Amino acid sequence: MRTLYYIPIIHTSADMGSLAKAVTERGIHQVGERNWERHVATVHRFWDTITQYCASLPAAGMMIYQDGLVAEGEIGVKIISAGAESGSRNYEIVLSLMRRGAQIVKTEDFKLVLEERDRILALVNAKNFRTKMFAFIKYRFVKHGLLKRRDMFIAQRINETLPNAGTGILFIGAVHNVKSRLPKDIKVIEIKDAKKVRKYQELLPFSRQRGRRFAELGKYLAAPAK
Repeated sequence: MRTLYYIPIIHTSADMGSLAKAVTERGIHQVGERNWERHVATVHRFWDTITQYCASLPAAGMMIYQDGLVAEGEIGVKIISAGAESGSRNYEIVLSLMRRGAQIVKTEDFKLVLEERDRILALVNAKNFRTKMFAFIKYRFVKHGLLKRRDMFIAQRINETLPNAGTGILFIGAVHNVKSRLPKDIKVIEIKDAKKVRKYQELLPFSRQRGRRFAELGKYLAAPAK
């Protein structure tokens, strides 16, 4: 039996590179500055719990699968190191695991990741309402199919590279559904409930209207991982 620790993640501004400013501005516009600051604090506590949990895992020989990671070896190490230096909590954890004997694996198809990023950039950089709506419609049209292809590729990579009786860890955005595409001989240990993490993100734009439920999910994210 193979084992995979499954960690549904929430991206921070340090993970978003050139998109960070636009995402922050949009978030503040949607929910207000005070609620956005609370959200940022919740995400920070979420990563605290993930950091503590991963520090307790035996890392030697572990295979690391990372959302968006399109390379391994020397190039992959440079990507992870640069991300950690920029302040990514996710990449800091990955780098810590690597230093303790874990190994990164090329997780994603470069063309699929680039296609999604290009479509998001076109939406963010649109100069007027008409251009933005056109980019939005194009992105919505391909979004689910693109996500499905990415998930299928990730699941295939895990199946191909996780050895018999081996242990791996997957850091993946909560909107993904890799878990259902994995073979039955892989035991999945979900560190946080992906459905709850995804619901928190879905409710963020409506946090003022759905305050109680949103607060409950925020407390769940900040609670110690089990």
